[in-house]
Amino acid sequence: MPRRRQKRPAADAPAKLRDRFLAQMAQHETAEALNDNVISPFIGALETVCAERGYLLNIYGESSNLVFSNEEDAEAIYALVEQYLDDREKG
Repeated sequence: MPRRRQKRPAADAPAKLRDRFLAQMAQHETAEALNDNVISPFIGALETVCAERGYLLNIYGESSNLVFSNEEDAEAIYALVEQYLDDREKG
């Protein structure tokens, strides 16, 4: 009988991280608490990693859109997103 392959711990890491974020987020009942205790620290970590790697972190949108780019592309990406959102508003 063939043996089942066990998942490598590294393969489970993204799901475990997501579950930890969900558990942490569930502890905060208000938007302010969620922002102060989860969202802002997470974004701060993203900004640090991006800066160390020479990326720009662009956050847009009505629900959520994260764009990682280099400095040369950042303005063009911003203009595209703004145009899209404006066009959507106009219907």
